[in-house]
Amino acid sequence: MATTTNEQVAVKATYFSIIGNTMLAIIKGAAGIFGNSYALIADAIESTADIFSSCLVLFGIKYSNRPADENHPYGHGRAEPLITFLVVGFLITSATIIAYESIQNIKTPHGLPKPFTLFILGAIIIWKEISFRLVMKRSKETNSSSLKADAWHHRSDAITSVAAFIGISIALFMGKGYEAADDWSALFAAGFILYNCYHIFRPALGEIMDENLYEDIIAEIRKVAATVQGIAGTEKCFIRKSGMKYHVDLHALVDGELSVRAGHELAHRLQDTLHKVIPELGNILIHIEPYE
Repeated sequence: MATTTNEQVAVKATYFSIIGNTMLAIIKGAAGIFGNSYALIADAIESTADIFSSCLVLFGIKYSNRPADENHPYGHGRAEPLITFLVVGFLITSATIIAYESIQNIKTPHGLPKPFTLFILGAIIIWKEISFRLVMKRSKETNSSSLKADAWHHRSDAITSVAAFIGISIALFMGKGYEAADDWSALFAAGFILYNCYHIFRPALGEIMDENLYEDIIAEIRKVAATVQGIAGTEKCFIRKSGMKYHVDLHALVDGELSVRAGHELAHRLQDTLHKVIPELGNILIHIEPYE
């Protein structure tokens, strides 16, 4: 039930991103063309890339939550970090296009941006920061790495818009001779997008490589295990994240004089308790160790 709820929350957050980015891409593109601002056009390019990346995130969330089958006994959760890699690819592509076009525009004389573009950028900055906080909150609720990447798209877009706002302000305030300030801000934004790509890519890589990143969950598992009557303690505890679930290998200490049947029943009692208290756990493998 928790998985279904998490999937629904994540899907709604992704639809929110798709609709928002579509509207912003149109607004930014029109404002950039009529307002003579390449920084806004660069922003529109990024928002367009974000539409496609959000569609990928939507596909990843739906696919990763498919139930386990004969070929995928641990489910399809690993599709999510793979989708995150593709999302990073979209970001790198958009940043490269923005950087190239910015350099070309810096070399080419052009007119000053229109003042009205500042009001549009101000509204965009506020909206994108709100979007970042909302989607990031949903990513934490659902343990979704691809949704987290989508949230950082919103933050990157907000920073790009801040850079554009500063560049246009400088160009308008300083006047003739500073027309390229707008383009330099777009170039800076491209660099910031590439910087964020690493921060999106690194956690997804750790997830694929089964990196030990979940000490807080391990501590909670040990705490819950200590409440189960018959469990004397815990030893090794390994966690692998797959999609929105955490798969656990746990060594539990029990009375060495227990029968095999009693130890088996105790292991299942521990599994049931862990699933009840920590619903985001997936497969739990309990290895019983004798305790004198």
